[in-house]
Amino acid sequence: MPALLEVKNLTKIYEDGTRALTDVSFSVQKGEFVVLLGLSGSGKSTLLRCINRLVEPTAGEIIFDGRNTTTASFQELCQIRRDIGMIFQQFNLVKRSSVLRNVLSGRLGYVDTLRSTLGLWSAADMRRAHGALKRVGIPEKAYNRADELSGGQQQRVGIARALMQGPKLVLADEPVASLDPVLSHSILQYLEALNKEDGVAVICSLHIPTLARRYASRILALNAGILMFDGTPKLLDNAKFKEIYGQDAESVEEEGRA
Repeated sequence: MPALLEVKNLTKIYEDGTRALTDVSFSVQKGEFVVLLGLSGSGKSTLLRCINRLVEPTAGEIIFDGRNTTTASFQELCQIRRDIGMIFQQFNLVKRSSVLRNVLSGRLGYVDTLRSTLGLWSAADMRRAHGALKRVGIPEKAYNRADELSGGQQQRVGIARALMQGPKLVLADEPVASLDPVLSHSILQYLEALNKEDGVAVICSLHIPTLARRYASRILALNAGILMFDGTPKLLDNAKFKEIYGQDAESVEEEGRA
């Protein structure tokens, strides 16, 4: 079976000379839940943003669902992005707009600009949006302003927005970094349900190994832009843990008890 996503020899060097990624290669199959693990600054966010070309790669190739993302024209890229949902650490919502309008923005790739600007959504899209909010447990918040919601609720809106796309792949960039442990599990469980119930592949960046080991079917770990580990959670032993986090890091068992 061909991979849903292939990343080949990906390198990103920013204009100031910062080397964020170096020769990173991996593939993702349909239905996988992949966690990108690593310290802040390890290249996780850059990697996710290169996949949908929010950041332009310096070298390498990204093949998504048989289409070369790195060479796609603007029009082709718009088509590709319809199949890739994105969930952001800081939610990336229009704070003064209603929750419902934020969720409906997930359909922007499917409707013309004038209709979306005027709020002329189809009955089917409206039903879909209310269904997405129900699925993430906040149907009663549809007509609240986004900035009236708690952080955890705002992240649920972000997930509902991604659901609206009917994506084949969801990229989640540190989606629980600003949330407490209980809310972190709640958000990751929604992503887990999307993965298991809908068969949507997920690539989720985290910096906490215990969360990675709980939710991932596979872990990729970066250190200074270099891929250090690619395997199942059970294979992340203490030696690999210290390669990723440094020799002064606690053991993976100790981190798990913290």
